[in-house]
Amino acid sequence: MDDPKPSEEPEILSQSDVEKLLAQVADQEAWNKEGSKGGAPEKTRERASVVQPYDFRMPVFLSANELRKLRVEHDEFVQSLGARLSNYLRLEVGLQMSQISTVTFQEFADTISNPTHVTLFKVEPLTGVCVLEVNPRLGLTIVDRLMGGAGHSMDVERDLSEIEVALLDQATQIIIGEWCNHWTTSEDLRPFILGHENNGRFIQTSSPATITLAVSMEARIGECMEKMQIGFPCMILEPLIRRLSMKVDSVAKEAEAKPLGPPKWKSQFNSVEVPLTAYFPEMTFPAGELAKLKVGDVLTWNPEVVNEVQVRVASLPKFSGRLGRNGAKWAIQLNQILKT
Repeated sequence: MDDPKPSEEPEILSQSDVEKLLAQVADQEAWNKEGSKGGAPEKTRERASVVQPYDFRMPVFLSANELRKLRVEHDEFVQSLGARLSNYLRLEVGLQMSQISTVTFQEFADTISNPTHVTLFKVEPLTGVCVLEVNPRLGLTIVDRLMGGAGHSMDVERDLSEIEVALLDQATQIIIGEWCNHWTTSEDLRPFILGHENNGRFIQTSSPATITLAVSMEARIGECMEKMQIGFPCMILEPLIRRLSMKVDSVAKEAEAKPLGPPKWKSQFNSVEVPLTAYFPEMTFPAGELAKLKVGDVLTWNPEVVNEVQVRVASLPKFSGRLGRNGAKWAIQLNQILKT
């Protein structure tokens, strides 16, 4: 006698199995929806099966439009800063923004070289601590210029002394002050230097997961060409982004609401020659009489045609008028402007 088969235990699905089933259901629904519209189900299934990665540890803080506005604003800031530093150092300073992006504070700190010169500063009344990194070679070149030197590139990699840091802080005040002056807000932005570091691993002004706006620039002073970057926690930029969006929207509304005035004539067009011709209404008569015409024949027009002369400007009909004489010359009196 055969032993009875043991009862099968119910299968328990893991979390990954549940996610696969849900993905298959979503793919099937998209495939059915596209197929009912007469589309290509194969392509729909391929599109539905594409998985887009999403990092919950780094949510998208800024939209593409907001990031574009910030890029435009910082482009203007970099240009004005280059002119300001050139005037301050009495030496040509080439400054160009190389990149602007949003990263975590940990990723931003990892990009800081070692050794380096980092300035921690705060902008009142905004909350949060910002970071300015200046490459030591660039910092020593600025210090050399402030000490009366020619601003030659310094091929050394070392920490700055206290005197050099104090001198470089003067240029740092110019940089962060120009950034504050660039923003037009109801309250004046006031920068304050909090401290300095020479290693990015020691910076703990924000949590590692804090979203940070990283603005990288390339500075050139004489033969020295090094990078300089600023990190702003995105939380402190919220009021500035809102005001920037309101400013752009108000400018767009004013442009739409502003009525267009009448076109203004430019004096440069006064000497341009334009062909002007006058046409009588067309005459029609039988083709048989056309074959009988010979030299000396007279064609008679209706006398009213003198009141229906059309004046054309560069082959375009613009006016209608009446034929007459002005002294010893033929003339046309304009009676109406034609819409063309």
